[in-house]
Amino acid sequence: MKVVVDFDQCESNALCMGVAPDVFEVRDDDFLYILDENPDESKRAEVEQAVQMCPKAAIRIED
Repeated sequence: MKVVVDFDQCESNALCMGVAPDVFEVRDDDFLYILDENPDESKRAEVEQAVQMCPKAAIRIED
């Protein structure tokens, strides 16, 4: 699984970080960073929840 973020759409609101903190991080500069672009399958449920929660639909999963 590969996590892809459309940074042109992303508002760095940190909802994704709240559900998948090992994968996403919003830093002090107010930008979103992908900490693990290819997380283990054990993280799939968290990443899928982050995809669903993103208000700008800026996150997707590529298999």
